[in-house]
Formats: sequence, C-alpha cells, structure tokens
Amino acid sequence: MKKNTQPERAGIEGENKDEASTPEVMTVEEVAALLRVNRKTVYAAIKANTIPGTRKIGTVIRVSRDAVLRWMASGQTGVSLTKKGGA
Repeated sequence: MKKNTQPERAGIEGENKDEASTPEVMTVEEVAALLRVNRKTVYAAIKANTIPGTRKIGTVIRVSRDAVLRWMASGQTGVSLTKKGGA
C-alpha cells in the first residue's frame, strides 16, 4: 500500500481552516462557495472591481485566495450589488 506523502495541511501552525481547505488560486465557483453567495454575485462583484486579487486569463477568471481572505478579514464592504431598475 502506498503511503500518502502529502503534508498534513490542517495542522500547520498559523494557517486557518479557510486557508487549508481552499487552493491558492480559486475559480469563481470556489470564491462563491467561500463567500457563501451565488456565482452570479461573484461575477457581478468582479465586474465592479470589488473583489481583489482577480485576474482574467483569456476567458478564464482566477482569484487569489490570500487576497480574498485579507479582504474579508479587513472588514471591507462594498459587495452590495442591487439589480438595476429595482424598487
């Protein structure tokens, strides 16, 4: 039987649960899951330049996990995206 040679990430000192369970570079779907919002909300926030650490590579969007976690920790607000023409 082959042993797992991957280091145990959950036990690394100074690393919290969010950092251990998400990749360094995230997809829009992963960002939505982390923020617990719909992916359409993430796309709208990216378009409004609200979410930091976002890069578009061709037609693919990738987001830096560390930038998002710092943004969340700093208490930044601004993802108040309302529909146009709403009441």
